[in-house]
Amino acid sequence: MAKQNVAEQFVDLLARAGVKRLYGVVGDSLNPVVDAIRRNAAIDWVQVRHEETAAFAAGAEAQITGKLAACAGSCGPGNLHLINGLYDAHRSMAPVLALASHIPSSEIGLGYFQETHPEQLFRECSHYCEMISNPQQMPRLVQTAIQHAVGQGGVSVVTLPGDIASAPAPEKAEEHALVTSRPSVRPADADIDKLARMIDEAERVTLFCGSGTAGAHTEVMEFAERIKSPIGHALRGKEWIQYDNPYDVGMSGLLGYGAAYEATHECDLLILLGTDFPYNAFLPDDVRIVQVDIRPERLGRRSKLDLAIWGDVRETLTCLTPRVRAKTDRRFLDKMLKKHADALEGVVKAYTRKVEKHTPIHPEYVASVMDELADDDAVFTVDTGMCNVWAARYLSPNGRRRVIGSFSHGSMANALPQAIGAQFVDRNRQVISMSGDGGFSMLMGDFLTLVQHDLPVKIVLFNNSSLGMVELEMMVAGLPAYGTTNHNPDFAAIARAAGAYGVRVEKPRDLAGALKDAFKHKGPALVDVVTDPNALSIPPKIKADMVTGFALSASKIVLDGGVGRMVQMARSNLRNMPRP
Repeated sequence: MAKQNVAEQFVDLLARAGVKRLYGVVGDSLNPVVDAIRRNAAIDWVQVRHEETAAFAAGAEAQITGKLAACAGSCGPGNLHLINGLYDAHRSMAPVLALASHIPSSEIGLGYFQETHPEQLFRECSHYCEMISNPQQMPRLVQTAIQHAVGQGGVSVVTLPGDIASAPAPEKAEEHALVTSRPSVRPADADIDKLARMIDEAERVTLFCGSGTAGAHTEVMEFAERIKSPIGHALRGKEWIQYDNPYDVGMSGLLGYGAAYEATHECDLLILLGTDFPYNAFLPDDVRIVQVDIRPERLGRRSKLDLAIWGDVRETLTCLTPRVRAKTDRRFLDKMLKKHADALEGVVKAYTRKVEKHTPIHPEYVASVMDELADDDAVFTVDTGMCNVWAARYLSPNGRRRVIGSFSHGSMANALPQAIGAQFVDRNRQVISMSGDGGFSMLMGDFLTLVQHDLPVKIVLFNNSSLGMVELEMMVAGLPAYGTTNHNPDFAAIARAAGAYGVRVEKPRDLAGALKDAFKHKGPALVDVVTDPNALSIPPKIKADMVTGFALSASKIVLDGGVGRMVQMARSNLRNMPRP
């Protein structure tokens, strides 16, 4: 039997860790690894057109499955292209192992063609970043990288020179059982008891939930019922906590709606559950705050805490709920539910006025119709910018749908690449990319990846021929919009030329039929919807100094606009309130 080389051993380790595919672009120093994949039935090579797409796709796959995913780039510029997608995966706690192949080991440090230093470049966006400079480091270094990515939730980067990849693997190398899943973390009893006393002493408690509530929906609802607490959420918490929630008071932050801001400021105890909500200006500074998070380094970095709890949300609430006294006073909860319903009733009018006749098409209308027509278990990938607004306000979670975006890193052009990774996980599951024209055109080359691999991703393109969120920032800052206009082609014609299904929609009456036809199409499809670039109105209270990049950092007032089916839920919750 022929002796393994390092590249073959590397591929075997990935397969043992449960990796099903490696996303990347072939080339030079990476060729030994790609050839090893060619000869290994357990793992596939997924050719993309840009390495940034490879990293985004791997990150999305990891978020969908909760398991390790992988990507690769060739030496120098090849692996450097991975960095943006790796930043996103790392900040999303997606377990991803990235292979940064490298120039010949004998030439490192001598200014060789395409020389970079990946072990330095990727350090900030990874838990572990090391170079294999000797075959004897295998397999221990790769095993360590895998355990960092899975155990800590995030990215590990392995740098591998091409000549080392081709070298014989060490004989009798020790391989150990790999860590492929994360444990739950239970807080100490003393911390649980202290939190229980704080809750018992409080009259008005609000829960504010993030993505750390994944898998804890039942526990959060039982806890809220016991202490009669309204529940607000951050954008990344929406898919996990908004559905089947009689205590829902909406979302806080720039894209927020409803009464979440009031609920977090009018309580006397705010409990942050599994959220690293970055906009501290939306958090109160005059109420007691408790934060529960599985990542201890996140505790207290957004606001001053009265108690920090290191633990998994589900485990924490399982221990906590029986220890707190059941509250009977619903006045605060009912007041916030009423404020929430009133707030939604007020803004929904902006969406319902002649929207089915408005040309260019209201983007709110597009998102609402799409939400109605999408499958109950659809995966939505959402471009950064105005698509975030429409996703936050119109996508209806139900416990089965997934919503993935660059919600922490805030990168443009994420939706199409993430849709690729999500669709590879399950070709029979509906995957819809909510793309803006700016984001889509940035990595448009990887539309060809959909066609090449016959991935049935459906792209709903919100085409307002502008960088809408940037225009919004400029407008609020008192600046004229400049450099934000896109001169766009007919994207549907481009899709058809590439061999995919493509349709352009300019009239509201044509929208539903176009979406239905595209969703029924067996292969990749693009619906190019010409939307109104002036769909948003800005509240007069917002001042120029309130804008900081993506966030309005000093106001509870958010964008005017509709909120889709959320108003129905709010009305239902009001109807279900106990009457004296």
